[in-house]
Amino acid sequence: MTDWDFAALVAIFLFGVPHGGFDAAIARRSGWAMNSRLSWVIFHLSYVALATVVAILWWWFPVTSLCLFLLISGYHFGASDIANIGSDWLPWIAHGGLVPIAIPSLSPDAVRPIFSILIGTDKAEIVLTVIQIIFILWLLALLGYCFYAFYKKHYTRPLLGLVAMTALAILLPPLMSFAVYFCLLHSRGHIVRLWHSLDKNNRLAVVQEAGVYTLMAWIFAVVCFFYLNGSMSDSILQITFIGLAALTWPHMILVDYMDKRRALL
Repeated sequence: MTDWDFAALVAIFLFGVPHGGFDAAIARRSGWAMNSRLSWVIFHLSYVALATVVAILWWWFPVTSLCLFLLISGYHFGASDIANIGSDWLPWIAHGGLVPIAIPSLSPDAVRPIFSILIGTDKAEIVLTVIQIIFILWLLALLGYCFYAFYKKHYTRPLLGLVAMTALAILLPPLMSFAVYFCLLHSRGHIVRLWHSLDKNNRLAVVQEAGVYTLMAWIFAVVCFFYLNGSMSDSILQITFIGLAALTWPHMILVDYMDKRRALL
């Protein structure tokens, strides 16, 4: 990996991972009663258990795990990009396909060694080939989204953001373009939306809580680094993406299911 790749991974850890530290606050407002010690323990055990299971399954079934991770991350990112705009399926697909489809397809030679580290060289080639086939369908969805936004004016701004990110994905290495999206768009947008929804009297406590969870995640990542075999670059890459996959599942359940279910009630 290049120095820019390392910088991208560091940015993901420092500026992307912290947005998941607010999950406990989302759980509370979603109706997960955490006002007792028992409910607090159950929440944290459930969260850690699900993340641990996802990480273990990755080591046993890496190809399936990577494919599922790409699928759910697309679902989650697509929903996040248009969270304050709407939930129409065409914009959702277009935004959701940026990270798992467009970025790998626009830089296949750079993504191939990343996938090889995660799932093996032969399987990486197969997965990347499938993604590149799907990329054609994504381009059609993006084109349709452009016409759709012409009639649905409130989608104009997120469309322009998606086009800008696609241009960056053409110009930048894949890890860098993902870091820009994950840190500056996805994580920042998530935190801003949550911040505005919090009681002003409770914001400081939530930030302190998120800081503790973030610090714990960083410490755990460092511990895992020393137990992994292989080169430093391979270990950092594995920790980053397997860790993101492990945390995305419980995070997505809270954000995309429980919190939205609460909003509909």
